[in-house]
Amino acid sequence: MENKQSIPAAKPHTRFSVKTMAKIAILGALSVVIMLFEFPLPFAPPFYKLDLSEIVVLIGGFAMGPLAGMTIEAIKILLNFLLNGTITFGIGELANFIMGCSLVLPAAWIYRHKKCLKSAILGMILGTITLTIVGSLVNLFVLLPVYSVALNLPMEALIEMGTAVNQGITSLNTFVLFAVAPFNLLKGIVCSLGAGLLYKHVSPILHK
Repeated sequence: MENKQSIPAAKPHTRFSVKTMAKIAILGALSVVIMLFEFPLPFAPPFYKLDLSEIVVLIGGFAMGPLAGMTIEAIKILLNFLLNGTITFGIGELANFIMGCSLVLPAAWIYRHKKCLKSAILGMILGTITLTIVGSLVNLFVLLPVYSVALNLPMEALIEMGTAVNQGITSLNTFVLFAVAPFNLLKGIVCSLGAGLLYKHVSPILHK
């Protein structure tokens, strides 16, 4: 991250310039490419796969503000929807958009108001905590019930998939506690570290 004096804070805008829209579009396309490279984690069922696309979204949010970050997230979800389709009638994609924004918006908002390393770290910590909480609630009340219907699997069968990787998972609540929450916590930490390490190197390009 750059220090507080290196790049002056941008003045608030209600609309994006053409140059900014082009950057947002490029980052959105890049994030969906990265999203294609995903891998499972040993403590979660195989249908939970980690991708690092939020690194790109975080970088865009830091460079151009929280609204830009949210727009990049929306482009990523929309392009993925067009490329891979959906089995949840768009509900899963909407939930993923909400979870992505729960990481990016707090981080970008705090950094926008004070551009320094301390603010960036604070923002990413808050974003990771928010992602963990929001991701748990969204999975508990939306995603897991929707996937159960979409895949024509009883909820008990989904829970058994969790039990297969963690004997502590015996109910929907423990599924969220031992699989979903750690998954989103790890995702927030890894993506925050990635954005923190890369931002200083790419921010001069994004601020041209």
